[in-house]
Amino acid sequence: MTLFDLVVRSMRKNIKHYYLYFFALIFSVVLYFVFATLQHDPSVVAQSGGNMGKAFKAAGVLLLFIAGIFVIYANAIFLKRRSREIGLYQLIGLTKGAVARLLIIENTLLSAGALAFGIGTGILVSRIFLMLLMKLIGFDGFIELSFSTAAVTQTIIVFLAIIVLTSIQMLIAVYRNTLLSLFNADKTGEHPKKPKAFRSAFLALLGIGLIVFGYWLSGNMLNALLFFNMLAVLASTILGTYLLFRVTISWLFYQIRKQKQGHLGLYNSLSLAPIMHRMKGNANSLTIITVLSAMTLTMLAGAYSLYYSTEKETRLIYPVDFLFTPNAEGTGESKAKQFIEQLEQQKIAYQYSPIDVLNLEGEFDENSIPKLINGTFGVNIVNEKQLQQVGMDIDLPKNRTASFYDASLYWIMQTTEVPVNFKLFTPHQEVDISVLKIEEGNVLNPPRVGSHFVVSEDFYREIEQLSANKNGKKPVTTYFAVHIIDKENLAKASDIYSEMTHPNQAKFDYFSNYISNMQNNGLLIFISGFLGLVFLISTGSILYFKQMTEAEQERNSYITLRQLGFTVQDVMRGIVRKQIFVFGLPLLIGLLHSIFAIKSASFIFMSDITVPASIAMGIYTLIYLLFAVLTVRYYRKIVQSVL
Repeated sequence: MTLFDLVVRSMRKNIKHYYLYFFALIFSVVLYFVFATLQHDPSVVAQSGGNMGKAFKAAGVLLLFIAGIFVIYANAIFLKRRSREIGLYQLIGLTKGAVARLLIIENTLLSAGALAFGIGTGILVSRIFLMLLMKLIGFDGFIELSFSTAAVTQTIIVFLAIIVLTSIQMLIAVYRNTLLSLFNADKTGEHPKKPKAFRSAFLALLGIGLIVFGYWLSGNMLNALLFFNMLAVLASTILGTYLLFRVTISWLFYQIRKQKQGHLGLYNSLSLAPIMHRMKGNANSLTIITVLSAMTLTMLAGAYSLYYSTEKETRLIYPVDFLFTPNAEGTGESKAKQFIEQLEQQKIAYQYSPIDVLNLEGEFDENSIPKLINGTFGVNIVNEKQLQQVGMDIDLPKNRTASFYDASLYWIMQTTEVPVNFKLFTPHQEVDISVLKIEEGNVLNPPRVGSHFVVSEDFYREIEQLSANKNGKKPVTTYFAVHIIDKENLAKASDIYSEMTHPNQAKFDYFSNYISNMQNNGLLIFISGFLGLVFLISTGSILYFKQMTEAEQERNSYITLRQLGFTVQDVMRGIVRKQIFVFGLPLLIGLLHSIFAIKSASFIFMSDITVPASIAMGIYTLIYLLFAVLTVRYYRKIVQSVL
């Protein structure tokens, strides 16, 4: 029998163990090839002005990292499962070199097959992914996707490098292990010792305390030490999670066993005992899976929330459809009139109004606002009547009161209790303004933003008179706002505005920025969604592989239990309890971590993100739980086959 014959026999024997690994490997190849194709496709690059190509290149690096870690980790699990087989090959006379060549040939054939099948599938589905991307960014046209030799070459080179790494891993496994260690690899386990009472209790409580502290700090970190607070949250949460799996759970399980005086019963023997015997070895992997799950969930929820709220967020930042600002030549009004003439020629209905803004300084009552905005700063006073004339929907302030608008400060000011007093400085006297509302957006479009106080017309005229200097000059800047009545005409009006704007000049109208944000957020959710899916497939597969190995190691226990008269259903109840812990606890803690992470980052969003974040987490949970179902089914097959 030749070495190649042994390879063929070995692959046939292990095919039932390889199918999910093979599928996950193909899936990784497909996604990487799709990313590489979109990265190199000239039509996609031209559509985005080069931004998409750069984004896919960066995402491809991260995707490669995730796929590489997964393949190496999964290969380590399979090598451990096949330790007895490797030992038998050496026992019948094969040298370590021959065994290493056998494993490398097998790995190369399997990986080459996955690579070829993955690239072939990627070529077929690239059009689907492109259509999905175009749908997400709001592009309705047709883009012809061309075959990319560069993408094929790049994918082959990347996965050849992964094959080399796994081959080196196999060489190390063969040459560093003795026959005795190979035959006893599946019998190695932990023997839980009696924990030191004070030390274990202290570390157990410390783990829970660190997580609670991280959660608390995540809701109270908006101050001058924001960056250090973020690092502290991350460090305390990760360390707390590790201690939770490494010490807290082991300590709790030991207390349960002590309370039962070692008589665990059937269900606890099948669930609690195996976990206790492997808790030390599983602590690292469960911690990594939990933390990365939390990061992935946060990324997915954040990306979907941005995409979900694109229209509202853009409108809050760009409240006026078109705003013309004065420049050095004072051409704001002339540009506005030229734009209006074009609108009238196209029969587009509009509302027009100049908006006078008083530029002054002032300060809040320092005892009633966050410390980050204490002190004197520049403010802008706006007449509510002029805003109404341009079609803006605002609440009418009472006399000597104001509504505060500043999108950049809303995340700080949103918790401020109103009314809050503001002292406005004018050349003649200080003016007290009672701020009754903290609004979440701007009142003027960028780049002419800042803190704006919307006041009644009478109060505005009073402040205007007080703001005049000795020469009678008033610090007033006039902007010219145009609001389109029928929103169906926004795209046409934006085209007219673009023709009047220099190609290299930034555009500050609502519609142009809405389209730009849709493209950016659509690209973000496309990339984060597929990176999250790759990570989900990878971690779910790793947990599944580990449980497959444990199921084989526990086969003799199931034989004994069946011989004692326990039914398949009896045994499965205990196994299901174990899987609830193995899959459920990392997921539950990861969800909690991500909920607090999203909550702490909610200041980034001006709109409510509860719904999009819940949808993203729900989809992630459903896909994750599919692996738990597959694992339980595999255990059931093992239990049913023992007798």
